[in-house]
Amino acid sequence: MSTMRAIVLDGPGAPDVLEIRDVPRPGATAGQVLIEVRAFGLNRSELHFRQGLGSFGSFPRVPGIEAVGVVVEAPGGEFEPGTQVAALMGGMGRTIDGGYAEYVTVPAASVVPFTSSLDWSVIGAIPEMLQTAYGSLVTGVDAQPGDTLLIRGGTSSVGLALAVIAKQRGMTVISTTRSTAKSAVLEAAGVDHVVIDDGAITDAVRRIVPEGVSGAVELVGAPTLRDTLRATAVHGTVCFTGMLSDQWTVPDFYPIDYLPNGVRLTAYSGEASDLPAAVLQDFLDAVGAGRVTVPIGRVYAFDAIVQAHSDMESGAAPGKLVVTVR
Repeated sequence: MSTMRAIVLDGPGAPDVLEIRDVPRPGATAGQVLIEVRAFGLNRSELHFRQGLGSFGSFPRVPGIEAVGVVVEAPGGEFEPGTQVAALMGGMGRTIDGGYAEYVTVPAASVVPFTSSLDWSVIGAIPEMLQTAYGSLVTGVDAQPGDTLLIRGGTSSVGLALAVIAKQRGMTVISTTRSTAKSAVLEAAGVDHVVIDDGAITDAVRRIVPEGVSGAVELVGAPTLRDTLRATAVHGTVCFTGMLSDQWTVPDFYPIDYLPNGVRLTAYSGEASDLPAAVLQDFLDAVGAGRVTVPIGRVYAFDAIVQAHSDMESGAAPGKLVVTVR
């Protein structure tokens, strides 16, 4: 039996519960794709899973909701062997083993093909970050060229990707950070206005845009949502996407008191189908041409997964954290 190295989680705990083991290499049946993994991005939902938060998934499990690599086999004929692909969501790292491994088998519907000569460490940063940012902007906010967008939680990987995409689409971007030291990170991503977040930013935002922003993406979560809504214009839209605060619910939610008149509240949590192959390819091409910079915080070797999770938990590196497998 062929084996591979994988990072296995037997149950919740601190970063050091992530163990590298030799395990059987998976195969694929019709409707599945076997991928040789070259890199994978780290996501906060994997931190939550490792900590035992939420009611999703089972143990033991190979974590990881995304991976990039090349197709080894697709018995149903969906992809040719050797095709460069991204795999994301579809139960990865929750109900099926995920991308923290040398090989992963996923449903064909979770696979997005592309062609790129970029380094795998760069490509590995993109799929889930782009899917979340693109979906939040297009589906959640329905943002249009010329709109003003507020990003609450701007130095997160999704926040930085949102800034890049919004500027590509001709929007004015206001982005928040709790640390003045991170303002330069936001400015480098093309943000027009940086607001230091002390928990109450409505007045600061409305000094920039008196009528309020056209749209906002909430990445911090429940503690700041009410304030974000109040920084948004009548008929504007706030999309609840992230939970960087680790607070998932709004206690004693009374809509008439909580929601400002005429401000829309939506949410976004997507699947691979929400990331069209053309959108991924265009973004990769823009990176390759130097028109777009991928907000990578740090790149780790496979053996450094415990340090990578420790850094993700502490917020030591703004931007996307990536692990290379080969």
